Amino acid sequence: MNVEDFDFELPEELIAQTPLPDRTASRLLVLDRKTGQTEDRHFVSIIEELQAGDCLVLNDTRVLPARLYGVKKDTGASIEILLLKQLENNEWETLVKPAKRVKEGSVIEFGDGRLTAVCTGEAEHGGRILKMSYEGIFHEVLDELGEMPLPPYIKETLPDQERYQTVFAKNRGSAAAPTAGLHFTKELLEKIEEKGVHIAYITLHVGLGTFRPVSVENIEEHEMHAEFYQMSAGTARLLQSVRESGGRIFAVGTTSARTLETIMKEHNQFQEASGWTSIFIYPGYEVRGFDGLLTNFHLPKSTLVMLVSAFATKEFVLNAYNHAVEQRYRFFSFGDAMLIK
Repeated sequence: MNVEDFDFELPEELIAQTPLPDRTASRLLVLDRKTGQTEDRHFVSIIEELQAGDCLVLNDTRVLPARLYGVKKDTGASIEILLLKQLENNEWETLVKPAKRVKEGSVIEFGDGRLTAVCTGEAEHGGRILKMSYEGIFHEVLDELGEMPLPPYIKETLPDQERYQTVFAKNRGSAAAPTAGLHFTKELLEKIEEKGVHIAYITLHVGLGTFRPVSVENIEEHEMHAEFYQMSAGTARLLQSVRESGGRIFAVGTTSARTLETIMKEHNQFQEASGWTSIFIYPGYEVRGFDGLLTNFHLPKSTLVMLVSAFATKEFVLNAYNHAVEQRYRFFSFGDAMLIK
């Protein structure tokens, strides 16, 4: 299967640069994955698409202020880093720009020495392993010196950093937000629960896979970057109960979808689990962990478009995307949403 099969025309002006003041004010394109029919709605109408006994699965990861700007101690050269994954002994896997300036032994200082990083080696995909030195609590230092790692296609600044967090974000560790969850407010979630819909939480810390384009022609040759996931025993019991009682499971975002599929693939049922997943879902894959998917509109030729196409067929998804372009939907992280049922 060729990566070009997942391309589509996207006018640059449809890439949302700023979030809407009201999280729930986004539009919602509803796609019937059995017929390919689409319906234009508003996000608040998602409550009408859910039934008592259904379950929404939300990713409660919290985005780190993972972008840091520093200088090389020996030359004073400006260095930008993005924290991707915490390793042991205060080491982090990072993306560095410009990477060619940072070799093993290089020392980078941030915040006038408040934080110091020493390069201890190269990571896969051209990244660097950096060992951090600081006084106090690392996350407090990061809150002071770091910036929210907005995707590169967003050129505008974000005055309210919390707007790139979901209202249910809890477990710190992501390099990017699970953006399908950005549309929910606490009030809307309460109304959904009042209807008898269950809310379940999983965790998947978004890493390099979000930033990495598919660089091979044959998508079967693409390798996903491993990301940490976790499902509690309580969530597993709830999902098993929903399945047994005939309710539908809706994955909110591709991160929730990948977590559910990882657990079903490894255990053949929902159960307490944690670890690292590099699951790559594309057409031909049989989805077993969810019955519906809420997701934003993704980049052309991305692994996320491929995942959505595995669930609803490439033809239906690309037709829906072309409809979204014609109807001037807003795309990507701060854009509108699509519900596939």
